[in-house]
Amino acid sequence: MPGMLLVRAAPVALLTFFAAGAGAADHTLRLHTLVTSPHPYNDMAQHMEEALETRSDGRIDVRIFDGATLGNDPAVIGEITLGTIDLMISTAGNISKQVPEYNIFSLPYLFSDYDAMMAQVGPGSAVEAYFRDVYEERQMGAVLLALGGSGSRNLSTAEVPVTALADIQGLKMRTPPTPMISRTWEALGTLPVTVAWAELYAAMQTGVAEALESSIPGYMGSKLYEVAPNLALTGHTIQVNHITMSARSWNALPEDLQALVQEVAIEANTLGLEKAKEYEAAFVETLEAEHGVTVTRPDVAEFQAKLAPVQEDLAEEFGLSEALALLRGAS
Repeated sequence: MPGMLLVRAAPVALLTFFAAGAGAADHTLRLHTLVTSPHPYNDMAQHMEEALETRSDGRIDVRIFDGATLGNDPAVIGEITLGTIDLMISTAGNISKQVPEYNIFSLPYLFSDYDAMMAQVGPGSAVEAYFRDVYEERQMGAVLLALGGSGSRNLSTAEVPVTALADIQGLKMRTPPTPMISRTWEALGTLPVTVAWAELYAAMQTGVAEALESSIPGYMGSKLYEVAPNLALTGHTIQVNHITMSARSWNALPEDLQALVQEVAIEANTLGLEKAKEYEAAFVETLEAEHGVTVTRPDVAEFQAKLAPVQEDLAEEFGLSEALALLRGAS
């Protein structure tokens, strides 16, 4: 009898195994974002998850890891190179150590508005092609899928509402690990301190930093209004984001799925920009009404005048004159 039980049990186990295998995706893609929701990057990630899984007929499974659960961007781009993380959506400047040319997007008041930005860096642009070549020339083990925009970056402070340039003189200003941004805020009279995004709340809370610059969704989603309750709408940068994929993961896809991933990445960037505009307007209203944030609208002409001569100097200093000329040619 024990032998008969074994013979009868085996087909059930085999059927269970094959049924599980039949439903499994051919490709599982781990997708990183640095931010917590609500944020355009997470909306983009969700679009990619839904679109890729549906339109690949289940051949692709996307797993989203948001809120820096897989690490900060510089570490994640290393994992992308190895193929242990497949996709990332983030701000271009956050991987400027690996792609120094991305520092160009940190130049202040580089784009006149969102439409101009997308015309200059969006799908099919010379700027996009330039950065695809940069990835290849640097042998990064990564593929650039798309560049886009994810909102403006603005200034917020812990203690003093900002109505003029004089209000930020001497403040300890948090900047990401991007030399161009540090130099920009140094030129504006602040004292830059480099702090990782995941550590920013604590840095503001403890006084390591007294001011920061960020997107409004990032400010809202990470509850930075609790430690920096003064928001100045300087709009000094229109933030450029990238969707980057591991070359190993990309090369593992057949051509039809590569085309699908590329198509969906472009769609995600279009969605991200629209969500950024939507969030900015709604969040400013909510921050004032519900979180007691003091919102000011400084005359940005004062900031622009101070920074105008800095733009050329910084591009030359950091070897970005070619990229700057390319952007200006695309405008």
